[in-house]
Amino acid sequence: MCYTISCVGQDHSFKILDTDCKVNPRLFKFRKNRFGKPEVEHQNGCLWVPPSLQFNISHTSSMIACGVTVDVPIGIDIEEKRRKPVNNILSLAHRYFSPYEVQYLASFMDPESRQSEFLRLWTLKEAYVKALGRGFSGAPFRDFTIRFEKSTDSVVPERPKSEEFRIMIDTASDSENLTANWQFALVELSGSHLAAICMEKDENMPGTEQVFLKLKVWKTLPFVEDKCMSQTDAVINISGLC
Repeated sequence: MCYTISCVGQDHSFKILDTDCKVNPRLFKFRKNRFGKPEVEHQNGCLWVPPSLQFNISHTSSMIACGVTVDVPIGIDIEEKRRKPVNNILSLAHRYFSPYEVQYLASFMDPESRQSEFLRLWTLKEAYVKALGRGFSGAPFRDFTIRFEKSTDSVVPERPKSEEFRIMIDTASDSENLTANWQFALVELSGSHLAAICMEKDENMPGTEQVFLKLKVWKTLPFVEDKCMSQTDAVINISGLC
């Protein structure tokens, strides 16, 4: 099964892959950046310059997720909710996460809640480094912090709800390579998977203003069916979606 998540921009239809027959699909070529992230390499025609198509892919043993945008870098990660780390969660967090994130996880006494929050952080961090185009090797997880900013003044790390928190990133350790001008969404797919989406923020948007992503989610059976799943029970917004 494949889920395709596409951005609905102010000037772009969500039918991102519709090139209005101006581009032969065979002309689409792919290349890798210096960190190994695949990119679309367009063969420009003489009468029409195609938009900058951006995409990112993630997969588990039972699901594939593909994020697609126009002109905006995107990173996506998908994880099975039932997946359990091999090692002790806090031991793994000490190795890969920032001190703030380790402290956040340690505040959860219930093992199931701690595991759930670990998975959220890991998925969001994966999406961020993939959006940067750098990957894990080019942007180590310890060098930045994902945090959940609650809408209230409470500092008790309760299990967040979509209407009560937003996803923030702190990148003070490496402001040159790890930028903070990104927005996030976190969703549950089919009740079995967690997906994180990271996209570059509009440069005209104030940094402190809450930004919600406009996304369309499609369930795809290759060569068989494409079905829009937005606004259905199969796509549960945890944070960041309109």
